[in-house]
Amino acid sequence: MTAIEIRNRDRIIEELKVFIKKVLVEPQIAEQCLSITRELIDEEDAERKIAERVSATTNVKIPNQHSDADKLFLQILREVVRDEKALY
Repeated sequence: MTAIEIRNRDRIIEELKVFIKKVLVEPQIAEQCLSITRELIDEEDAERKIAERVSATTNVKIPNQHSDADKLFLQILREVVRDEKALY
C-alpha cells in the first residue's frame, strides 16, 4: 500500500468516525437518512438528491463534491433500502 493510499484510507476512516459520533449523539439521524433514501432512491440523479436533502434536514453535511466517505455512506443507505425492499 502506498503512502497516498494509506492517507486516503485514514481520511475516510476519520470522516466515518465523525459521522458515527453524530449518529450516536442523535440516533434519529439514521432514520431520517433512511426515510429520505426510501423517498428518492428511484429518482433520476438519486445520489445527489439524497445528499442534498440529508444536508438540508440533518446535521450531516455532504458537500457537492462527494468524498470517498460520502460516497460510501450514500452507497450504504441505498443498500439498506434495497435490502428492505427485497424482504417485502
